[in-house]
Amino acid sequence: MSAPQFDHEKLKAYQEALRFIGWVTPILDRLPGKVAAKDQLDRASTSIALNLAEGNGKRSHPDRCRFFDIARGSGVECAACLDVLRVKQLLTDEEVAAGKTILIEVVSMTAGLIARFGGTVREDTGEYLVHEGIEEKEKD
Repeated sequence: MSAPQFDHEKLKAYQEALRFIGWVTPILDRLPGKVAAKDQLDRASTSIALNLAEGNGKRSHPDRCRFFDIARGSGVECAACLDVLRVKQLLTDEEVAAGKTILIEVVSMTAGLIARFGGTVREDTGEYLVHEGIEEKEKD
């Protein structure tokens, strides 16, 4: 008999968020204690998984999307933390690329969840006039 699962555990985005936490933990353990981006990366990576789980448990679509949006934002925040740690020469280009590969998947899948439950209104990609009398930008 298999172990019971919560619905959020079945989400690929959640599974990838956990994979990122597993990937980043040894890096966090080796970083010096007084690096602000270290603590922020720890909190943001945890926030992805926790908000995906909580959001998936919400019954109303707006509530669900609010938590998914926070999770997506935390994923982008993790990417920025990796950049900061690279600039501070605490991570290599290869480490940053590996982490961002996982994060891009997490953020993309989370954006898909938001689109699925959000019912967002999208505008045409047509050109806008900046001011009356100013011609539209010519198309190439």
